[in-house]
Amino acid sequence: MKTQTTYNRKEFLSFLGKIGIGVAMVPPFLASCGNTTTPNSKNKLSEADKSRLKDLVLQNLAPSNKDDLLLSKGLSYQPIIRWNEAISDQDLFGFNNDFTCFIPLDNTNPNDGLLWVNHEYINPLFVSNFNYRDYDNPREHRTQEQVDQEMYHVGGTIVRIKKEKNEWKIVHNDPYNRRITAQTPIQLNWDKPIKGKTTVKGTLANCSGGITPWNTFITCEENYDGFFGETEYDANNVASHRFSSYGWDRFYDYPPEHYGWVVEIDPKTGAAQKHIALGRFAHECCSLYELADKRVVAYTGDDSNNEHLYKFISSKPGSLKEGTLYVADTINGKWLPLDWETQPKLKAKFKDQTEVLIRAREAAKLLGATELNRPEDIEIDPLTGNIIVSLTNNKSNNDFHGSLLKIEETNGAFDALSFKASTYLAGGEAQGFSCPDNLAFDLSGNLWMTSDMSGSAMNRADKPYQAFKNNSLFVIPRLGKDAGKVIRVASAPTDAELTGPWFSPDGKTLFLSVQHPGEQTKDLNNPTSKWPFDSDGIPKPAVVAISGDLIEKMNYLNQL
Repeated sequence: MKTQTTYNRKEFLSFLGKIGIGVAMVPPFLASCGNTTTPNSKNKLSEADKSRLKDLVLQNLAPSNKDDLLLSKGLSYQPIIRWNEAISDQDLFGFNNDFTCFIPLDNTNPNDGLLWVNHEYINPLFVSNFNYRDYDNPREHRTQEQVDQEMYHVGGTIVRIKKEKNEWKIVHNDPYNRRITAQTPIQLNWDKPIKGKTTVKGTLANCSGGITPWNTFITCEENYDGFFGETEYDANNVASHRFSSYGWDRFYDYPPEHYGWVVEIDPKTGAAQKHIALGRFAHECCSLYELADKRVVAYTGDDSNNEHLYKFISSKPGSLKEGTLYVADTINGKWLPLDWETQPKLKAKFKDQTEVLIRAREAAKLLGATELNRPEDIEIDPLTGNIIVSLTNNKSNNDFHGSLLKIEETNGAFDALSFKASTYLAGGEAQGFSCPDNLAFDLSGNLWMTSDMSGSAMNRADKPYQAFKNNSLFVIPRLGKDAGKVIRVASAPTDAELTGPWFSPDGKTLFLSVQHPGEQTKDLNNPTSKWPFDSDGIPKPAVVAISGDLIEKMNYLNQL
């Protein structure tokens, strides 16, 4: 794959691909959500609005290590919900919120709907008052009560929110409000039991996600092995259990094979199912495209060093079960079928298709799939139909700053089995950002991007990330005088990561997670962060609503 070590705006715009506004490649179902969406050419602005928006200047924030959520000129935020806040008389908002997704209850009203939020993992010091730093082998010192507390605070939250007088508020005790946790029963969408079960306990390690054409939430299980360990196989295909770091498997004998899947949640009932056909690995996200015949294509990446990019193509309309899972050979531009029936190498290693899907990583390597540098978020460019993939970094390959990968399907067909891959090196000090993670295209096709530098590496002179300071949110305008510039529009609090950018259907609000502020805290009496500055002084992950002239300008730029 081609890489470039220099950067300029013209090259970046060429990399994305630039076509006329109004040519929408994204299917209609995505136009009703706010992440990857069709350009908004229907909403008409007044002449006064146009004049006001034209006068705005995109302010590029300087890197900051301040313990606050800093925003560019023309933006403001309000916290919608924080960790441990009640959503009902029975349930609390979970920890370390990640992916967000908003679906309006009524498509005629963009200001009243259901917000889904992932809860990826826990910090035991905050959640269960267990300071893992006090022990050489912390998993051996947990209690079941602590584990039960931790299991409650992962998974996801559904909460109804309304915008009233320009302020988003949760609707406490709304019938739709509910938690999905590590103990919630979830069905397996598959014909065969996995480890003797067709219904399993809970979801966890929920990182990014998406929505389906039928308006349900998608949440993805990423680093699942930290909770119940992993089954590993030696050269003779003999299995053994690798224990988890959290130590949950000391108290609950839940098979690792029940985790590492793409999970679908019904927003209105909370009914959940795990989609086995999409394979088992560290799913960062799952981005769907609906074909003209209603079959579905799903792109998903394995967020780990030297792992792979996958695509599922359904064989029946509206199915995430019937179909074929493929893995990418980006060097030769081929989608390789992970199909036990047609692949002799897979038949020689695995007993059936179920085992292929459970051990998708091994199967992908057997077929010669291309190893990538932590494929994380995947979004479909609404102007060109190209697939943009964040490759966050791979320190083992001396890739500290990551890149963006572009997949151009042959003839623009999402069910094509060949493609062209190109890499543009988007990270580094000259470029102004490092470690690209979550992506979102807005209503005008501008690319928004968060960064994912680890808390243990940020702001340290002995690490390659010192110049970038705290994690940030960036926008790369597609049109106008700032087209192609990489502009920092938000800086995260200390130790935090900004995740899950999602636009409201009218383009006036950007929902964003502030995840793990104060993660490096060793003593609750002296936290490294105090954001969001509640009276108790304890840092809290939270979802915020960002609004302002800058958001509106970016989302309606095509009309100016």
